[in-house]
Amino acid sequence: MTSPTRPQAEPRSAFKAFRPIGTRWSDNDVYGHVNNVVYYSWFDTAINGLLIDRGAIDIHAGKVIGLVIETQCNYFAPLAFPENVVAGIRVAHIGSSSVRYEVGLFPEDAAQTCAARGHFIHVYVDRDTRRPVPLPPELLSVLETLK
Repeated sequence: MTSPTRPQAEPRSAFKAFRPIGTRWSDNDVYGHVNNVVYYSWFDTAINGLLIDRGAIDIHAGKVIGLVIETQCNYFAPLAFPENVVAGIRVAHIGSSSVRYEVGLFPEDAAQTCAARGHFIHVYVDRDTRRPVPLPPELLSVLETLK
């Protein structure tokens, strides 16, 4: 039986866009580093912040919203308050109604490999019916720049 390939930290150059994220006192756990569940919040914050800033989604009045259907993370090095974090973002796959984003979390300093790396999949749905819809043109336009 062969073992699966072990995930590896990736360099900053593997990502297309970057978003700063400040850590908070409450992010640290009793072991003195950011708790694993916080990383998933950072993925959500980085991706949605980027999409909002670039005009790809309107979280308050848009007819289409992105719902998370899957997320995953591998950890390579600890992050801790009060350091700041930089999220690197890229798009790995664009479907008819879904997108797989990949995120690397880096310490704000000059570290060239990520402390954690994961993915985040959105399915875009009609806000009212919650049924999948085709990706809107303004979203597709932004996604293409992240491939």
